[in-house]
Amino acid sequence: MSTAKVAIVTGAGGGIGEGIARRLGESGIRVVGVGRNVDKLETARHALGDGVEFSPFAADITAADAPKAIVDHARNRFGRLDILVNNAGSFNFGPVHATSDEMLDEVLAVSLRAPFRLCREALPHLGKGASIVFIGSTWGLYGTPGGGAYSTVKAGQIGLMQTLAAEYGRRGIRSNYIAPTVVRTEMTDAFWDADFFRRTNHELTPMNRECTIADVANTVAFLCSDEAGFINGQTIAVDGGISTTRYLAPEAITAHRNPA
Repeated sequence: MSTAKVAIVTGAGGGIGEGIARRLGESGIRVVGVGRNVDKLETARHALGDGVEFSPFAADITAADAPKAIVDHARNRFGRLDILVNNAGSFNFGPVHATSDEMLDEVLAVSLRAPFRLCREALPHLGKGASIVFIGSTWGLYGTPGGGAYSTVKAGQIGLMQTLAAEYGRRGIRSNYIAPTVVRTEMTDAFWDADFFRRTNHELTPMNRECTIADVANTVAFLCSDEAGFINGQTIAVDGGISTTRYLAPEAITAHRNPA
């Protein structure tokens, strides 16, 4: 039986999830890629090529039987489980006053309840050297106009991660949270160039480039490696400095604020 580590990556049918699967696979980790869309998972599998051992598994992570089915697939397919990357999420956002119960329930179900249940299912099968990683957002680190339910669940993921780190660190299971700034993917492309989105993201970032999928995937690979063996309970912002500085782009400094 192979001694290579095994990872579950949710939301692996494209974007950041596919990038994480690729990066982990390139380091010799076998990957179970979870997503709702069978066709997208198959496209990802072909794109990853023979160099990445990738087993697609189609599931709605909010379904009652999903956590057990996902973990069972990983263990039946590869014989073990070492890494869980909670990447799948909902980008349904808006101001609190405009957030309906349906919007709130959807975001909570996908981005907080599902990761909680999947962690709970995976924990009995994780041991020393295992790693749980949450792909969150800088929107979970600070207040953002329009963040609504999205910012709420991203902050909630930090609480879950810290609890896991405290509870299971003694077993050698490390839990950490990655907070990327916005990354251009299929999910964000529709409003990437919108004035509001640009001003509240790009113009507040000191580094003069966009965060990439590779930036996030490389951080995941590091946190799951032995080199990060004493990193536990941490929130790591991959954001070019937006969350810790008061930077304002020169072209934005001359803008005038209309009085209330």
